[in-house]
Amino acid sequence: MRRNIMARVYSRKKGKSGSKKPMQKTAPWVKLKKEEVEEIIVKLAKKGHSSAEIGLILRDQYGIPSVKIKELHMSERIAKTMKKHNIYPPFPEDMYNLLRKAVTLHAHMKKNKKDYTSKRGLQITESKIRRLAKYYKAQKVIPADWKYDITKAKLLVK
Repeated sequence: MRRNIMARVYSRKKGKSGSKKPMQKTAPWVKLKKEEVEEIIVKLAKKGHSSAEIGLILRDQYGIPSVKIKELHMSERIAKTMKKHNIYPPFPEDMYNLLRKAVTLHAHMKKNKKDYTSKRGLQITESKIRRLAKYYKAQKVIPADWKYDITKAKLLVK
């Protein structure tokens, strides 16, 4: 039986496989309460960690596999907790990471003008930024008049 699977946008690969989280959302070894985890999240966010980094720190140092396990009774993600305490960055994390990648690629292209592979990578990254900006404008997360520009991106990333 053949399945018709769509290809990825910028490569010829036919999908994305990876490990799946277990069905059971319990972790009996977690002894922290919801308020304690929230304090840890706020403390790490004030130190300048992103929500993805906070998730890794919670997993590796505190033994919390997911913030949304039954023992914690937390129904919100790390980013929502950060937004509740007004410490979430003004730009969404995925957009910020793409902007940072574009800035580094642009700096690389200044030095290496004939690196056509990196030139293509920069084009792909910039198109991802524009597509994501279109979505975030529709969701009213970023201003409606925001437009991608490498000079603005350099100022945002610094």
